[in-house]
This record gives sequence, C-alpha cells and structure tokens, in this order.
Amino acid sequence: MSSTSQSSALPNAPQKTAFLPMAICCLLFFILGFFTWANGALIPFVKLAFSLDSDLQAFFVLFASYIAYFFLALPSSWIIKKTGFENGLILSLILLGVGSLIFIPAAHQGSYNLFLLGIFVQGSAMALMQTAVNPYLSIIGPIDSAAQRIAIAGVFNKSAGIIVPFILGGILLKGSAEISEKLQSLPPGPEHDALMNSLLSRVDTLYIILAVVVCLFGLVIKLAKMPPVDVDQEDEDSLAAQGNDKKTSVFNFPHLFLGSLAIFFTVAVEVMAGDIIGTYGHQLSLPEFFVKYGTAFTLSCMLVGYFIGIIAIPKYVTQQYALRICTFVGIALTVTSVFTSGLTSYISLAMLGIANALLWPAIFPLGIKGLGKFTKTGSAIMIMGIAGGAVWPLVYGFLKDTVGMNFQYAFLLAMVPAYLYILYFATWGHKVGKKA
Repeated sequence: MSSTSQSSALPNAPQKTAFLPMAICCLLFFILGFFTWANGALIPFVKLAFSLDSDLQAFFVLFASYIAYFFLALPSSWIIKKTGFENGLILSLILLGVGSLIFIPAAHQGSYNLFLLGIFVQGSAMALMQTAVNPYLSIIGPIDSAAQRIAIAGVFNKSAGIIVPFILGGILLKGSAEISEKLQSLPPGPEHDALMNSLLSRVDTLYIILAVVVCLFGLVIKLAKMPPVDVDQEDEDSLAAQGNDKKTSVFNFPHLFLGSLAIFFTVAVEVMAGDIIGTYGHQLSLPEFFVKYGTAFTLSCMLVGYFIGIIAIPKYVTQQYALRICTFVGIALTVTSVFTSGLTSYISLAMLGIANALLWPAIFPLGIKGLGKFTKTGSAIMIMGIAGGAVWPLVYGFLKDTVGMNFQYAFLLAMVPAYLYILYFATWGHKVGKKA
C-alpha cells in the first residue's frame, strides 16, 4: 500500500492488510463468483429443461437470484449485528448449501418454480455473505485503498465466473443442441418425458458436491478464527473525525442512497454484459461455442480491468477518476456493439467486462465512506442495489420479446442510461451531503 493512501484511513483502521482475513475474503469472493455467474449457464439450461417459451421467462433465473439482495440485505445487517462477521459468514455458507440442495427435488418434480426458489435461497445466502464481507474488506486496511483490496478479491470472483461456464456448461449443457432438436421432433409421451428427466437429473451430483464444499468451508472459517474488527468503535472515531458525530440517522447521508442506486446500475450493466451475452450471441447467429462460453469471455475481460485497478488505484488515479473513465469506455463499447454485427459486436460486448470491472470496487467504498456507526446498515443499503441484476435483464427481455424492439437497440436503451447515472455518481453524487 502506498503511504498516501494511509493518510485518509479511518483513525483506528489497520495501516496494513493482514494476510489471513484477506485470504479468506478472497475465497469467499470466489464462492460468490461461482454461484453468481452460474446463472449464465443456467439460463439456457432452464429454457431447454423446463421447455420455456422465451428468453424473458428464462431471465427469471436472474430475477430470483438478484431480487433476494433487495429483501435480505437489511435483515442480513441485523443478523450480522447479532452474530458477528464470522458467524454471519458461516450461516451464509450453510444457507447456500441448502439452496443448492433444493435444486434436486425441483429437478425430480420438473418444477421451474421450485428451481427458482432454490436460486432465491442461494441469493439470500449471498446477500448475507456480501453484507458481511464487503465492509469487512473495506475496513481491514486504509479506506482510500479499499478499491484496491476489493479489486484483488474481485480477481477471485471473476476467476470463478470464468471457470463456471466450462463446469456447468460441460455438465448441464452437454449436447444441448442435439437434445433440443430431438425434443422438438418427439411427440409428448414416455420417450419425451424420459429425455426431459435425464436432462434435469444432471443437477443432482453437481449440486450435492457444491453443497458439501460450501458447508465445509464454513467449518474452515470457524477453525481459522478470523481476527475481529471493532467496526462500531472505529466508526465512532470516524464520525467525530469527519464532523458527522451529530448525525442521528442513516438518512442523514444522501450519498449512501445515491451510491446504492449506482450499485443498482453497476450490477445491471455487469449482468447484461456477463449473463446476457449468450442469448446476444445466439441472436447474432454465432456458433454454439460463443453462446455457451460467453460469460467466460466477459469475465476474462473483467479480470484485465481488475489488474489495471490493482496497479493504478490509488497510486496513479483516484477511485473517483477511475470510475469516470470506466463509464466513458462502457458507453463507447456499448455503442460499438449495437452498431456493428457478428463477431465484432460480440467482442465489443465482451470487452464491457474491462469497463465494468472497477465500477463496484470504486462505488462501494465511496458509498459507505464517513458513515461511522451506520456503516453496517449503510453496507446493507448498498447491497440492496444488487437488485439491479434482477430488474434490468427483465427490462431488456421486455423490450426485445414483448415490445418487439431489435435486440441490439434494446441493449442500447438498457445500457447507456445506466452508465450515465454511474457517471453522475462518480462526478457529483458521491459528494452530496458531505461537508466541503
């Protein structure tokens, strides 16, 4: 860490980042990435396995996953206050295992609604995990280099996302094109049902293994005994240092709510680039390889963006300036993708990963900066913004499938306003309500 970043740290915050909590946080981000970006492979799987009629119906996989953050973020904050960071993380891992196991009866019953319930439970677990791990990661070192630490953890998150399409795609979508053709040619009857059941049964072993792994990692956290950080005491000092000690409510910090909305649009553009790329590639009539592994391409680009952030922030550019650059790049790549075709359009969309990589790492610490004793609640409010990943794909699907808009123009209409709001937060929004 550079010496310049330490000058703005919280008064009692560590001036160096301890290895053990950082390592555990990175592994937690890997788990978050694995389950989050699994949605990209699950969308074509559920469309085939549950015989869904449109992409809009399949996008409810994303809705079920991300809407959980909106409903569970604030309760998660309360749970963490009662249990502490460590126990909150363990509980989130157990809940993640439970959500994975729900997939098994959902597959055996052929119930898409039960499948979505399992995804919602997983999303609830990830909301609890995110609410705990993000502020922990932000305050275990200097606050001005929090974006750098989150970017390092993000490398693990997106590495998991790159791996997921190959694991889930290789298992759940193996021979999907041939199976789809065969299902269309078979009349309703025993042979059709047997093929559907065979396809759905692919989730059994996979999600049993995942449930066992995440629960075992919960045990590892318990045995490792993560060093506690006294958030409340440090936050009281932070409030006084910034002249905010007389603020009595989280509503006294308007930049927090503007930051949560920025997170809403950040996750929206991340999901649009990372999870929608498969259906986008299909609309571009690209080979199945690009459709199946599109998420991996986008997340590989995000890794490039993270490495840029690790090197550049805060040594060469501030978090705010990096955020502004990323929004301009995001708009430029979106326009390029919309007004080109074929592989050029597809690559431009995948490269949005570079633009999107530093949005979350820069926005989150800006949103919770100066909250003091309200940091935990503020973190939960920021996490609620993840619901953007639930809403925005449905907006895109509605424009494309219901309104009948060209899929590229629908993409343009969904993406550019989101980037413009993020630009507003990067330039002015993060300063609202703060003393000059």
